[in-house]
Amino acid sequence: MGNMIDLEKETERVILVGVSVTDEDDTQKSLEELKDLASTAGAATVGVVIQNREQVHPGTYVGKGKIEEIKGLMWELEATGIICDDELSPAQMKNLQDELDAKVMDRTLVILDIFASRASTSEGKIQVELAQLKYRQSRLTGFGTALSRLGGGIGTRGPGEKKLEMDRRLIKGRIAQLNRELRDVKRHREVTREQRSRNRIPVAAIVGYTNAGKSTLLNTLTGAGILAEDKLFATLDPTTRELKLPSGQEILLTDTVGFIRKLPHHLIEAFRSTLEEARYADIILHVVDAANPQMDEQMYIVYETLQNLGVTDKPIVTIFNKQDKAQDDVIIRDFHADYTVKISAKTREGIPELLKTIEAVLRQQKVAIENLYPYQDAAKIQMIRRFGELQEEEYREDGIFVRAYVPVDIYEKVKVSRGDSPKSAL
Repeated sequence: MGNMIDLEKETERVILVGVSVTDEDDTQKSLEELKDLASTAGAATVGVVIQNREQVHPGTYVGKGKIEEIKGLMWELEATGIICDDELSPAQMKNLQDELDAKVMDRTLVILDIFASRASTSEGKIQVELAQLKYRQSRLTGFGTALSRLGGGIGTRGPGEKKLEMDRRLIKGRIAQLNRELRDVKRHREVTREQRSRNRIPVAAIVGYTNAGKSTLLNTLTGAGILAEDKLFATLDPTTRELKLPSGQEILLTDTVGFIRKLPHHLIEAFRSTLEEARYADIILHVVDAANPQMDEQMYIVYETLQNLGVTDKPIVTIFNKQDKAQDDVIIRDFHADYTVKISAKTREGIPELLKTIEAVLRQQKVAIENLYPYQDAAKIQMIRRFGELQEEEYREDGIFVRAYVPVDIYEKVKVSRGDSPKSAL
């Protein structure tokens, strides 16, 4: 009967187009990343075109001659569309579509597509749709109401896609509604955050470039079972898990969305509330893919994004992950960090050292105490055990002797009640 034929749906075949304005532009690396983004979104890259220009062409992104070259290439390589490496203006997009008579996408659209397919919580979905609509709204000029011309992105999917036919007025109303929903979500998040700070459990936010291994680290530390794939933006929704440190102290770990070069501003705006987790954290755990040749640039982009979000003055532990794949001769350093640790989240190498480092950072935010508690004060020792770091506990005839580090804000509550002032070990 012959072999059965596997009829897969046709994959988009795209040509990537970039413009290099200066020598320092790194267009090549940016396009390599765009290729990964495209394949994550489900498109196959069949060609790459780079144009060196004084500046991006205001009307068509690349020059007239390049457009002809791209046309020929598309015919030759049977490409179905092109992806430009920068966000296109509405005019550039329209003109390129008219010239090439094919699907024209840009980096932002591809990232939005990936986000759309990844969002699973209602908040993630709201944020993605909001970003998609804002992007579309800015592109409606010049397209009239024929939004179907925009044709979505790769494989057209995601919460915003079915609303493609909307006109400006409807989009405006929908954006207002989504903003209201997002405000509710934000309020809920603030309540959760307040509860956390009342419980005094310290929070560590895991940040890093996309695909640096943040989710794998969270899984390794807490057995959280989050999707951890070797893909860009595999996790989108923030996950918070509790971790018990070796000293017995509890800490909350929050995963955040990965950063990337040229992260569309619509997205930074939409995901601000998610990323704000980092602003309220006690510690920043900055995960770096030490096996990536672009490690230094990626670290720079993470710090730049943190600065844009107003995350400053936090103790930073930089975690050089993927040591199982890293080259030995690579110099590993981070001048922004307070501590650096080398680990492999996959093989668990360096994890004990990481936990010790987290404890050391937390200890700096605490006061050392050395007290003898009467037996009726056992509840205070329970409090020390939960929120502090109990170093020594000895049961004596006249009470329980304790040496520990406690957070400044519970120091008053765990004082010995008999009126004798605690002997501070500081």
